[in-house]
Amino acid sequence: MTMRDRCRTSSLAVAAVLSAALWSAPALSQQGAPPPAVLVQPAELKPLADQAEFIGRAAAVDKVELRARVKGFLGPRQFNDGDMVKEGQVVFLIEPETYQATVDQKVAQRDAAKAGLANADNQLKRAAELLRTNTGTAVTYDQRLSEQLQAKAQLEDAEAQLRDAQLQLSYTQIKSPIAGRIGRAAFSPGNLVSPDSGVLATVVSEHPIRVLFPVTQRELLDAKRGSGPGGGENIVARLRLADGSVYKEQGKVDFLDVTVDPRTDTQIVRATFPNKDGILTDGQTVRVILEGDKVPEVVAVPQAAIAQDQTGAYVFIVTDKNVAEQRRVKTGVSREGLTGITEGLKAGDRVIIQGQQRVRAGMTVNPTVAPPTATKQ
Repeated sequence: MTMRDRCRTSSLAVAAVLSAALWSAPALSQQGAPPPAVLVQPAELKPLADQAEFIGRAAAVDKVELRARVKGFLGPRQFNDGDMVKEGQVVFLIEPETYQATVDQKVAQRDAAKAGLANADNQLKRAAELLRTNTGTAVTYDQRLSEQLQAKAQLEDAEAQLRDAQLQLSYTQIKSPIAGRIGRAAFSPGNLVSPDSGVLATVVSEHPIRVLFPVTQRELLDAKRGSGPGGGENIVARLRLADGSVYKEQGKVDFLDVTVDPRTDTQIVRATFPNKDGILTDGQTVRVILEGDKVPEVVAVPQAAIAQDQTGAYVFIVTDKNVAEQRRVKTGVSREGLTGITEGLKAGDRVIIQGQQRVRAGMTVNPTVAPPTATKQ
């Protein structure tokens, strides 16, 4: 063997040793590495209701626009803007002097008509007596009877005019026909108002209050078949306010419109809510949450624990020997960061909720238990 061949053989041997060292280095490093740290949380039984959410608008049960029914100058206002008013309470006054004078005039005309009728009655009685004793004529009797009927008609007309004058006088006191909160007055005292002046103020009844929201035909069919929120049970309505908080009072669905809007293929549904504190206001936009009155408990895990592949959903759990195990699961309701598991897990299984990207099935892990989550209702 020449010197050149010996050098070539030595170089190949060194290369083989280096290659073996390089290929074995990762394995040695992996074998010597500590188990990956993961965050786990036991699967828990949680009350998770099947929900549906809609955009709705609050509407007062009763809403009245106060208007002037007679012409006149406004007197002193009888309320402050935003006050609660009672049914029948006087809120505006129109100067009554002109209308009171008309009433007094009609009273005098009625009294005169009464006197005229009394005189006509007496004249008719005399004519009847004379006719009975053959000292009077039938023509005279007929004339007195006609006068008596005319006097009666004049009295009825005077009484009708008096009632109309009294009615006009009553309109000078503008009363609230409902109990509720009165809004801002559109006119100040001293202004001339009439039936053409428009709305003087609006009164709305705020307790209880209704919320109207559109529901699609598919969602209505699901509800009627028992596959929607509540599963055929009584449906409870809740409200989510503009700040994201849930209104403390529950509502009840009490009306479904009898027609479908052809433009959106939806029907209007109505729910009624208590509103003693005045949190809800007529025209306010809210989110309506519908769910069953009986909330079932299901095995629930954080949504972050669930992964998806072509086969479906799965999670990693940690066994008693701290070995990662893949579990195929079927998911149900998802809400407030939690997902209900209908199949594949049981309460108490330690589910990896953080660090599962570094985990493979069968790998030993170093688990740390996370604090339990709280479900918002």
